[in-house]
Amino acid sequence: MTHPLPHPGRVRPRRLRATPAMRRLVREVDVHPRQLVLPVFVREGLDAPRPIASMPGVQQHTLDSLRAAVAQAADARLGGVMLFAVPEVRDAVGTQATDPDGILNRAIAAATAEAGDALVVQADLCLDEFTDHGHCGVLTSDGRVDNDATLVRYADMALAQAAAGAHLVGLSGMMDGQVGVVRDALDQAGHDDVAVLAYAAKYASAFYGPFRDAVESQLEGDRRTYQMDPANRREAAREVAIDVTEGADVVMVKPALAYLDVLADVAATSQVPVAAYAVSGEYAMIEAAAAAGWIERERAIRESVLSIRRAGADHVLTYHATELAGWLAEEYR
Repeated sequence: MTHPLPHPGRVRPRRLRATPAMRRLVREVDVHPRQLVLPVFVREGLDAPRPIASMPGVQQHTLDSLRAAVAQAADARLGGVMLFAVPEVRDAVGTQATDPDGILNRAIAAATAEAGDALVVQADLCLDEFTDHGHCGVLTSDGRVDNDATLVRYADMALAQAAAGAHLVGLSGMMDGQVGVVRDALDQAGHDDVAVLAYAAKYASAFYGPFRDAVESQLEGDRRTYQMDPANRREAAREVAIDVTEGADVVMVKPALAYLDVLADVAATSQVPVAAYAVSGEYAMIEAAAAAGWIERERAIRESVLSIRRAGADHVLTYHATELAGWLAEEYR
């Protein structure tokens, strides 16, 4: 008898895939609700939550519906929520971002009151939602983003968010020196317990489109002079190293799925926890394909988040967080 394998019966990787119990036993990476962070949008002036057309299932919240979403996230045992806000009035320097009564700072206070110690309440620290030009910083007279003038605004914004009760501030503007300036401002004001998440490798990506709908972005042009070039991989290591040196407690790679190679690089060398953001375009593509019947929705959601974890993310920001946590809870019972 001629055997199809040189050592019949000896090398059979399929043995470890034979049953659900065996697959669970040898699984290398898992996803747990505590590793998930839910991004949440709050809009000033709403009487009821408003659906976001390009992100089916996601909405702009009122402060009341925000509280309900935070409570649901806590019940699902998520790791945290990341808050974004849409003000009714915008100006050139994003004044509402540092107003204690501004919508984001009120949302932080509402979320922390609702969450207690159950969640890490995180806040986006960037000016793009608050400026009438849609850029992440203050502009010069000729329309360029002024890095150092923007840092002054970021420091003030960090203090406002800390005073409102934020546990972590998420620096997403990609300004040089932002982590050090914010860390110093927080420490000098006695907010040394507030953590800093640096969006260290944030790329100038086409996958942010639906997010700009969600925050009603005023942007004209692009952000390529400060967000990273999608062609660059090694540069991410430099950005991460700078941010860690300046005091970042957590570093971020954004987007996630199109940059899993970058995420793996960062996770392999980072001295601090690594986050990754499954961004709005990634969410919208899954939802659109599932609605068309082209993919299995639940499997696609699970697989996409698992791939981000497998690449090395310690936690994942995803709009599917609460729903996914519910599915996972069934597995862990």
